[in-house]
Parts: sequence; structure tokens; C-alpha cells
Amino acid sequence: MANVLFVCTQNAGRSQMSEVLFARLVDGRHQARSAGTRPAPQVHPTVLEAMREVGIDLSGRRPQALTDELAQWPDVVVTMGCGDSCPVIAGKRYLEWDLADPADKSLAEVRQIREDIQTRVMRLAESL
Repeated sequence: MANVLFVCTQNAGRSQMSEVLFARLVDGRHQARSAGTRPAPQVHPTVLEAMREVGIDLSGRRPQALTDELAQWPDVVVTMGCGDSCPVIAGKRYLEWDLADPADKSLAEVRQIREDIQTRVMRLAESL
């Protein structure tokens, strides 16, 4: 079993979607969490809507900060646009996903981001 941490800047879009899509796909075979380097107060409304379309309710989730303790937890760290603010810890496998930030994007654009993430989490799951 691998522990996977998805990290973006606000933990209000990309990393939230990645965590839940990955968790649904692997169905308990691996664990996932997400965090942000500068968490937003809430998940982006268009992200909530796009995820509801695929049967996932994120309305009860709140963005969380990337802590030192959380950074130690994973085997794999997937970063998405947090650059130098993401810590690098020896012994962890790192992946950088170049994904558009869904903040202020239309629902159609967030759907495209969601589909891109779905493809990426499928590849990640296959590689573990």
C-alpha cells in the first residue's frame, strides 16, 4: 500500500479533485491525502459543481495546510503548481503535474481539468 499526497497552492481545486478521484479509483488499495501551501478558505464553487457531476460531494471538505508532519506521511508526493513552496524530503517519490488552476475558471474548463486529473490518477495507480 502506498501513501500519496497531492499538493497545490490553495488545496481548493486540483489537489482536492486528485485526492478523491485517486481514492475512488484505488478503492482502499492505497491511501491519499491533499494539502495546500497557502490554503484557501473553501473549495472553489466550480470544483464542487464539477465533482458533483461525477457523483462526488466535496461540500464538507475544507482546504488544509501542508504541515511538516503531513509532508513526512507519503511515499509519493504529487505537486501541482506550488513551485519552491513545496518541501522536498529525501526518500519520497515526486511527480509534478502541470495542471491549470481551476480558480476563476468556467465549469467547462473545470470539467476538462477534472478529466485530465482522472487520466493522470489512473496512470499513477497503475505505476504503484
